[in-house]
Order: sequence, then structure tokens, then C-alpha cells
Amino acid sequence: MSSPEDVTQMLHEWSDGDGDAPARLMPLVYTELRRLADSYLRRERPDHTLQPTALVHEAYLRLVDTTHVTWQNRAHFFAVAAQVMRHILVDHARRHRAQKRGAGHKLALNDAMDFSAKQDVDLIKLDDALLDLAKLDPQQSRIVELRFFGGLTIEETAEAVGISPATVKREWSMAKTWLYKEVTSDK
Repeated sequence: MSSPEDVTQMLHEWSDGDGDAPARLMPLVYTELRRLADSYLRRERPDHTLQPTALVHEAYLRLVDTTHVTWQNRAHFFAVAAQVMRHILVDHARRHRAQKRGAGHKLALNDAMDFSAKQDVDLIKLDDALLDLAKLDPQQSRIVELRFFGGLTIEETAEAVGISPATVKREWSMAKTWLYKEVTSDK
């Protein structure tokens, strides 16, 4: 396992234009990216066709294809990776919905967001709700994305967003309540 300092150093080299840095970075972050992908896919429907390795590779290809990113640190990298994985999964769910023309893609909301009632939530509806939340409160939306999709801890989220852990806890709690209302309503 590599240290956060090693990853941050490699990210800085990448930001500084070292074209070989992304290839050297992959072995340092692969295990954590795989853990993140496993976490996402455990919440998916049982017959999901996307495998963790494929999700990691697709996300990494999109990250490497990103130009003009100034990586701040390890937390920033994993926050962006979480966002990319979220978009891949939502795109996959939209394609699946279009093919089936069914009720949508479900995930266990209480498993992911610690709500007390067992609810299955449409991943696309959750993504739409997050987009609405971003318009109302971009910071809360970002915190949800980092915690829910990125699997970051309170402390890692605080570092990535640049706020205190206490603020993350407060904003996370308010955002979960708002999202719960949005995704369980009959709009």
C-alpha cells in the first residue's frame, strides 16, 4: 500500500506535465479504486453487467483523458474518481432503462445513506435529485457525492472540500434528509 504522500507526489508530477505519471500512479491507486468500485457495485441490482474491474478501468481512462487538471492531493483525486464512477454508473443505468423501458435502476438507499427505513431508490432519480441539490446548495451536493459515491470519510471529505469535519457532518445530515424527501416523493 502506498502512502498518501507518494500518491500526492505522483499527482503533482502529473499536473506538472509528466506524461508518464498516470501510468506510474495506477499501481499506487488501483486497490483503492477497486475498493470504491466494489462499494458502488454492491449497491447495484444483482444482475448488473458492469464489473468492478471494468468500472475502475473506464474511470481511469476518463481520468487520464482529462486535460488541465491540477491535482491537489490524494483526496482530490479520489473525489474526482468517485464523480467519474458516478457518471459511468448513471450512464449505464440510463442505457439499461432505455433498453428495458422499465421502472429504472434501484439501489438500497439505507445501505448507502444510513436512512432508517429500507428503501430502494432509483439511481437515476437520485442523480437527478443530486443535480437539483447542486443548484440549491453546491457544497451539500459535493459532500453527498464524496461520501456516498466516493466513500470518503468525514475527514477526507473535509479535506477535499476545504471545510471542517464538523461542517461536513452537519451538511451531510441536512443533505441526506433533503435527498430522502426528494427520492421517496411521488413526483
